[in-house]
Amino acid sequence: MTTTDAIATPVPLEWMLILSGILFAIGMVGVLTRRNVLVIFMSVELMMNAVNISLVAFGTALNSLAGQAFVVFVVTVAAAEASVGLAIIMAFVRHKPTVDPAEMELLQQ
Repeated sequence: MTTTDAIATPVPLEWMLILSGILFAIGMVGVLTRRNVLVIFMSVELMMNAVNISLVAFGTALNSLAGQAFVVFVVTVAAAEASVGLAIIMAFVRHKPTVDPAEMELLQQ
């Protein structure tokens, strides 16, 4: 086997979907079990990246650019969500210096 053969060999779809599923599961566990808003926020981002991996994997498997096109939109939405989410978290921390979601009652008033 030459070097060009190893580079040209694509990663199997199953491997990419397994990786995507593992990353999504880690993100879901982080959202459901953590008590820190920043960790929850990063877990949601991890879940979005897992979805991006599966979109690219299916796009590659189907020889279509639709998966990559969806990823561009998801990354755009994730960037907007990250900026707005971090701004909201920073506004909460300024009023009450905690990142525990149970103690953030500012929106309930």
